[in-house]
Amino acid sequence: MSTEREHLEKITRQSLDETAKQKHLRKVVLWFAAMVAGAFLGYLQVPWINELFNFIATVFTRLFQFVAVPVIALAVITTLASLGAKRETGQIFSRAVVYTLATTVAAAAVALALFVWVAPANIPAAGGAGQIPGNLGKLSYYDHFLSVVPNNILQPFVSGNVLSVLFIAAAVGLGIAFMPRTENREILFKAVNGMQELLFTLIGALLAVLPLGIMAFTGQLVSQIEAGIIVGALGQYTAVVIGGNLLQFFVVLPLFLLVRGVSPLRVWRGMFPALAVALFSKSSAGTLPVTMASAEGNLHLDRRVTRFVLPICTTINMNGCAAFILVTSLFLMQNAGIALSAGTMIVWLGVAVFAAVGNAGVPMGCYFLTLSLMASMNVPVDLMGVILPIYAVIDMIETCVNVFSDSCVCAMTDHDLRGRLPEAEAA
Repeated sequence: MSTEREHLEKITRQSLDETAKQKHLRKVVLWFAAMVAGAFLGYLQVPWINELFNFIATVFTRLFQFVAVPVIALAVITTLASLGAKRETGQIFSRAVVYTLATTVAAAAVALALFVWVAPANIPAAGGAGQIPGNLGKLSYYDHFLSVVPNNILQPFVSGNVLSVLFIAAAVGLGIAFMPRTENREILFKAVNGMQELLFTLIGALLAVLPLGIMAFTGQLVSQIEAGIIVGALGQYTAVVIGGNLLQFFVVLPLFLLVRGVSPLRVWRGMFPALAVALFSKSSAGTLPVTMASAEGNLHLDRRVTRFVLPICTTINMNGCAAFILVTSLFLMQNAGIALSAGTMIVWLGVAVFAAVGNAGVPMGCYFLTLSLMASMNVPVDLMGVILPIYAVIDMIETCVNVFSDSCVCAMTDHDLRGRLPEAEAA
């Protein structure tokens, strides 16, 4: 009798898995269809369609930004409040940091190898200096890190300062974990969990209408593409940055997954919604709600891992940014007549990794950080004005790489700890 029941349960589970796979396949087909439709309609250059797509894209961007900061705060608070000072917290955190540093160093190394191989030529005349955003050179690197420490609890949430929000969330989460086990503590913990469940319900509603957003984002991009920008030496520089990111996305990160025994195809398929949103939103922080929903809903990763690792990775795991900072810094120094020895390049690889870890996952964050870094070292930054028109495309690709890297770190951490976390606390 027991054997029959187990056999019946096995058949039921297989049937549910097949249904889930078919449902996910239909979603992927719908998303691709939305991208194709958006590209076609954007290519037509119909004014009222372009205006409509701009409106829809803006609405989706604002909605994702609206839920992004609360998701980061609540995910970290609930996870740390549940795990606290337990051994599992250290295991999850240590793996997330190790994988983050390993993938970021790999991204910078690949970009450096491409830079040496392609050897982009200098640009004869640095035009476009007037397009450079002003007053960025006055921001020191100390100021960048000082901005993490909040002086009130509301400002980081209002301004969208991801690092400060993470700082506050970690403090609150650990505070709840170490509170005396009183009725007040339980009520507070349940309230935070309830808020998180409400937020993920809202995210589910956003995902249901995501194909409309994908179509609008794609149409908006296609209608805004201008020809003739990427040419000559600038084209070589762009090829190095984009090529490094593509190698990281299609070769390096999949190799990391394969070494740890995780299927890259499974991660690609499961994280497609997040990758699509990252590509068009150009913000890994803004994409976080979709990243978490995809990791839990499609990859079925442990919530204790996803809701702790992903917010942290969104803040410190910047593979695409490391490649951009390194290549752009070397390119600017080269154009300024600074000799680039092997030792100098290796030192700057370390600087790029360190700078990327300290960068915030917001649109153009890498651009602003590189500009500030170069200005603080008295390197001429006129070329940043030339790079600015094509940075929109670079930012899209590197954000997509960042989100995929976040997903890989989370998937590898989950794989390493699968079966080691207490079942009683599993999601």
